Amino acid sequence: MVKKIILFSLVSLALFGKGGIAKENIYQRNCVSCHKTQAVTLDKLFYRYLLKYSSERAVKKALMDYLKHPSYFKTVMPEGYINRYGIKTPTKLNDEELKKAIDIYWDKYKVFGKLKVKEK
Repeated sequence: MVKKIILFSLVSLALFGKGGIAKENIYQRNCVSCHKTQAVTLDKLFYRYLLKYSSERAVKKALMDYLKHPSYFKTVMPEGYINRYGIKTPTKLNDEELKKAIDIYWDKYKVFGKLKVKEK
């Protein structure tokens, strides 16, 4: 009986504890699952947003706006890509879920604080 309780606790911790799959589930399930088969990977897409919008707040706002109301005029992708693959359909996530997914996405690919400064 004790072994079952310990096993259940370990499985629960792995699934729902800090860093478990539940934390990234919304991002994994709604973003990664589709983009892993796309011509442009999520990291490359992130850098396109970062080049165009520069700051965390501006990138997140642009992503939120585009994912809720995708259009040719809002995309960061080149015309050739859009002509070949089209514009995505609007997200079905509510604002809170979409914000969580975007926050996870930002934390995964942000470059700020990850660049090493060479000391003299």
